[in-house]
Amino acid sequence: QVQLVESGGGLVQAGGSLRLSCAASGLTFSTYAMGWFRQAPGKEREFVAAISWSGGRTFYADSVKGRFTISRDNAKNTVYLQMNSLKPEDTAVYYCSADHHIRVGVHAALALAWGYWGQGTQVTVSS
Repeated sequence: QVQLVESGGGLVQAGGSLRLSCAASGLTFSTYAMGWFRQAPGKEREFVAAISWSGGRTFYADSVKGRFTISRDNAKNTVYLQMNSLKPEDTAVYYCSADHHIRVGVHAALALAWGYWGQGTQVTVSS
C-alpha cells in the first residue's frame, strides 16, 4: 500500500532553517503530484506547497512564498520542503500528501483533493 514517511522536523529558533523530507513507497512516485500541508493546534489543516510529477510546476501558499521551496527527486522517491527564515507562526505538524490526478495550482490547496497522507512531523519555531 502507499506509504508516505516524513522526517526532518524539530525545534529551531526564529530565522533558522529546516529541511523536511517525505519518502514515498507503494506508488509510481514519478507519476504523482506531491504536496505539503501543516496543522497547528486548534486550527484546520493548511496548504503549504505542491509540486507536479515532473517537478516542472510548483505552487505555494502566500504565507510561505519566498521562504519555502518544494522539490523532488524521482530517483529517490522523495519530496523535500526547504524552509528558511522560519517564524513562530510556522510552528505546526507538517504533512506530506500525494495524488495521481491532482492539478498543481489552486486546486492543490484543497486538502480533500489529496488521496494519500503521511503521519506528519512536528516543526517548532521558538521566538
